[in-house]
Amino acid sequence: MKQEPTAAARRAAVGILVVHDREDVKYFLCDMSDPGIEIRPLRQITGEAEFNEVFLTGVRISDTERLGEPGQGWKVATTTLNNERVAIGSGAPREGGMIGKVAHTWRTRPEVRVPAMHDDLMRLWTESEVARLSGVRLRQQLAVGQPGPEGSGAKLAFARLAQAISGFELELAGDDGLRYDDWSMRRPDTVDFTGREPGYRYLRAKGNSIEGGTSEILRNVVAERVLGLPPEHRVDKDIAWKDLPR
Repeated sequence: MKQEPTAAARRAAVGILVVHDREDVKYFLCDMSDPGIEIRPLRQITGEAEFNEVFLTGVRISDTERLGEPGQGWKVATTTLNNERVAIGSGAPREGGMIGKVAHTWRTRPEVRVPAMHDDLMRLWTESEVARLSGVRLRQQLAVGQPGPEGSGAKLAFARLAQAISGFELELAGDDGLRYDDWSMRRPDTVDFTGREPGYRYLRAKGNSIEGGTSEILRNVVAERVLGLPPEHRVDKDIAWKDLPR
């Protein structure tokens, strides 16, 4: 069985396995040292392979490794995702991360400034600060055990901003933005957004709208669970998994 792309699977001691049978969705913890687990790197546009394909062959997991009561698998899975999205979307300090790199370049290299770009920089800085303050509130909610669907909005905003800021930085850097220090195949333990050059940040930011839930899915989550808008039409919405025709 093939699992979805997984970050840092080669270093993980325990993996998450969400499965469904004829009755309901179940959430299991999987021992990643099982000999039936094969981890293959997925090379990204940056040249690195942070993510992996995970293949399970003959892996058996006891019901004692199930997290949550029967019928609660999807609830546990969405709680996990909400925690992940808060972590992804609310981590940078004031003028930290990519907007900090861009602001530093603007201040210290007057020769690259273009007057027409000033308004764009101010807009991106303001949006980054709004996102940071929203993240502070979300982390406070998370600390008291309330990782609500608002984390999807934070992660969605983070992905959009990261791509917009990295594109702005590439334009600001001019010819320097086309340089790339190392495209060799590596399997890094961490993602260094600020320690590399603008070209790396531009390429790596493309993955922000995929990891932790695609931006398309997160827009649905925000629309339905945060804003209370009518959901998309589904004929199976009120039918239990076990009752779906197969």
